[in-house]
Amino acid sequence: MNCFSAFTKVRFRWSLLAALMLAAACGVPASESADRSTTREYSLRYVLTPDPATSSVRVSLRLQQPRGLVREMSFPVNDDISELEGDGDLEIRDGRAHWSPPSKGGLLEWNVIVHKARGSGTFDALLTPQWGLFRAEDVIPRARSRTLKGSVSRTTLIFELPAGWSAITEYSAASEIITVERPDRRFDEPTGWIAMGDLGVRRETIAGTRVVVVAPRGQQVRRLDILALLNWTLPEVSAMLPDALPRLTVFSAGEPMWRGGLSAPASFFLHADRPLISENATSSLLHEVMHTALGLRPPDGYDWIAEGLAEYYSIELLRRGKAITARRAARAFAQQATWGQSAETLCGRTSSGATTALAVTTLRALDRELQDKSDGTVSLDSLLPLLADTAVDLGSLALAVQELIGSTPDTLHSEALPGCRTIAAERQEN
Repeated sequence: MNCFSAFTKVRFRWSLLAALMLAAACGVPASESADRSTTREYSLRYVLTPDPATSSVRVSLRLQQPRGLVREMSFPVNDDISELEGDGDLEIRDGRAHWSPPSKGGLLEWNVIVHKARGSGTFDALLTPQWGLFRAEDVIPRARSRTLKGSVSRTTLIFELPAGWSAITEYSAASEIITVERPDRRFDEPTGWIAMGDLGVRRETIAGTRVVVVAPRGQQVRRLDILALLNWTLPEVSAMLPDALPRLTVFSAGEPMWRGGLSAPASFFLHADRPLISENATSSLLHEVMHTALGLRPPDGYDWIAEGLAEYYSIELLRRGKAITARRAARAFAQQATWGQSAETLCGRTSSGATTALAVTTLRALDRELQDKSDGTVSLDSLLPLLADTAVDLGSLALAVQELIGSTPDTLHSEALPGCRTIAAERQEN
């Protein structure tokens, strides 16, 4: 038990003197403790107000602070953003908005068009008179903040919606005010997918993960089928990555949304027409689950690692969850190996389907080598916690393997990986 846990055992009201004594006993100066709870914290409140008639969202950002903790915020602006205005000093230069708020805080507002085309006639961000589906990043550009050292934000999110509309995000929403927490950052911004409109929602807790499946009504989304497949497979994800998915929100819709899958923190989008299990015994649903659980951020040239892991485990999770037999899984891996032979490179600027298939075959070979060299005590599963939430490239992948078995496996020699030597040389030059 640490010093502060003593608070939970005390059965009478503390006086101010007792609190100061406890702070001193734990080695924390009273002024620092007070500073942390008051003067070092500022409040950000985002309010999103959709206007379906114009396919736009009005974003209001209210900053409150006891003194000038936030010196400046800046974010990129493009042609979709208009009517940008705010208290204090606001300037647009070099394609970025720079906001220096008043010392006590202020209001910053802008409009965003939510109509982001991806290919001919399809969209990965859309707001219609009936519903909207987009990522928080589509309406709240990722910002940089310049703050007083040690300052942290307390961020909340609110929706002001048309009558009959509701909104679902990746966050738990016990009330209309949604708390946004990103433990890895001092400056918390809303992330992940957002659905709004007349929505159909199904919820379930699976292997400790609070799962939400949401789609606009009338979109022919198989919500219960999705939950059924996750009931078979999420326990396997939890066994490999126990803390990766406290929440998982699956967003879906049909036309005219883009006919694919797109992951984001704690959430992803999957088009309603995508089969949950394809004829080649892979699963777009589980592919996106693995992207979301792993949170890999590969640099240019190394997408094959993230894509290969997601596709490899889309087959493995089906097998382990007994959605397909071991024989069918073996056949699926054989098909991947055949397809991968047509890939020109593994490390490259873009990843084709053949590249991903070659990546699956490479990672399967790595799994076999790990097991052979460790007498079965280490496998590809063992690597996942070491890679999660990292900017993984070939070097960091090799280091993670070395940490487990004491040497770099033959599978990861650059000579055996087409294009990887060239990508490594280009990165060194840059």
